Amino acid sequence: MTPTSGSVELLGSPIPERAGDALPRVGALVEGPAFHPYLSGRDNLLRLDAADRTTRSSTARRRVDEALDRVGLLAAAGKRYRAYSLGMCQRLAIAAALLTPKDLMVLDEPTNGLDPQGTREVRSLIASLADDGTTVLVSSHLLSEVEQVCTHIGVMHVGRLVAQGTAAELRGDRESEARIDTDQPAEAAAIMRELGLLDVHVVRSRAIGRLAGVAPEKVVSACVHRGLSVTGFAVDSPTLEDIFVSLTGEGFDVSG
Repeated sequence: MTPTSGSVELLGSPIPERAGDALPRVGALVEGPAFHPYLSGRDNLLRLDAADRTTRSSTARRRVDEALDRVGLLAAAGKRYRAYSLGMCQRLAIAAALLTPKDLMVLDEPTNGLDPQGTREVRSLIASLADDGTTVLVSSHLLSEVEQVCTHIGVMHVGRLVAQGTAAELRGDRESEARIDTDQPAEAAAIMRELGLLDVHVVRSRAIGRLAGVAPEKVVSACVHRGLSVTGFAVDSPTLEDIFVSLTGEGFDVSG
C-alpha cells in the first residue's frame, strides 16, 4: 500500500524500493494455513519451494526435511495434510516459512483455535526461533499468550501505536496491590493504612491495598508483629489486559 507520508525500512532496506532485497528474509503466517489436503506435509512444502524463484531445486528435499524437523513434523512428513491436527497445521505453515533462512518471522494469531497441547507446541517453537536469533513479530488478541512469549510489546489502537516497550516498561508506575489473607481482615486493613498503602479495602477474609511504594515485606512483618494470623500473602501486578484497557479505554463495551 502507498503510504500517505513518511518512510519505511525493513531489515535495513527502504520499502517498497528494495522490497526484493528484504522480503526473501521474511517469513509469515497470516490468518491461517492453507495447503492441499490430498498431499502430504512434505509434498505440500516441495510444491511451495518449487514456486520460489530464489531457491535451488537441488537442495529442496534437504531444506524441506530440515524445516519439518525444526517444527517437529518430520515423523509425520508422509501423512496427508487433511489428517493433521490444528497444531500440526500451524506448525506446517511455520515450516513453510522456514524453507530458507529468515531474519524476521511475522505470525498472525499463531495459537488461534488450538487446544492446550497445540498452544504449548507453537509457543515453544516461537521461543526456539527467537533463541536462534530470528526476530519474531506476533500479532495477537490473546493477551495471556503475548505475556508469556513476548519480550517487547506494542499496543495498537485505532490504527496507531499507543505504547511500546517491555512488559515492565508498559506497567510503568501502575502500582501493584498487596493482598493479606487473615481471620482479622479489618485489623490488617488498619495496619496497611498506617504503613501508607492506598485504596485499602476488605473483601471477606482478605485486606487489599495499593502498595504506593511500600515494600511488600513490611506489610507482612507489621501484621505478624501485631499478632495477626496471616494465612496468605500475595502481590498482584497489573496484567497485560489491565494495561491494554487503561491505554485504549476499551472495556466490555467496545464500539467499531
